[in-house]
Amino acid sequence: MNWTWCNCPPSSVYSDAEVYDALDTLVSEGAIRNYGVSVERTDEALAALRHGTIATLQIILNAFSLKSLDEVLPAAQAAGVGIIVRVPLASGLLSGKYSKDTTFAENDHRNLNRSRAAFDVGETFSGVDFATGLTAVQAFEALVPDGVATAQAAIAWIIAQDGVSSVIPGTRTVEQARTNAAAADTGDLGTSLNGGVQDIYDRHFRVAIHPRW
Repeated sequence: MNWTWCNCPPSSVYSDAEVYDALDTLVSEGAIRNYGVSVERTDEALAALRHGTIATLQIILNAFSLKSLDEVLPAAQAAGVGIIVRVPLASGLLSGKYSKDTTFAENDHRNLNRSRAAFDVGETFSGVDFATGLTAVQAFEALVPDGVATAQAAIAWIIAQDGVSSVIPGTRTVEQARTNAAAADTGDLGTSLNGGVQDIYDRHFRVAIHPRW
């Protein structure tokens, strides 16, 4: 079987040779076929890639969180490591269903981080406050052609990035699952969005999150 260790362990784990030695032993003994790692930050991803024995790397990547494109995806592609993308819709922002009146459950991380009060960089809303995120969504939706859902366009953009193996959007309904899956049928839409996505990131996200994420 293939195996991915726990979701985002402490940063020190990614540089611990003993961890990889133990996992390599499991592979050599036939207990597992391959293993991968799940990370939050790009420096963690690059540390894991340096060990040269992982099969997959699960990272955050979406139209509002681009730092992985700089070094991680090229390095993973050169090493033959698969990229599994999580949080592709930026905590739901890129679903196109949120507004300034949207509320979240009291214990929902989106409520806790609505104003960046709990942490200032991370996966919730790609590290910015909710209001800034909504402004960025408006700019993204202006790039999306008629007949294509916002979520489909966001996922199509990820699929079009070199080195991406799989995307794992969260779904709560059958209809959401169907809509997300239909992103694969949008042709070259993902590539055509590149310039606009980069501009949105530069205007609304880069200063806040790029140096630290």
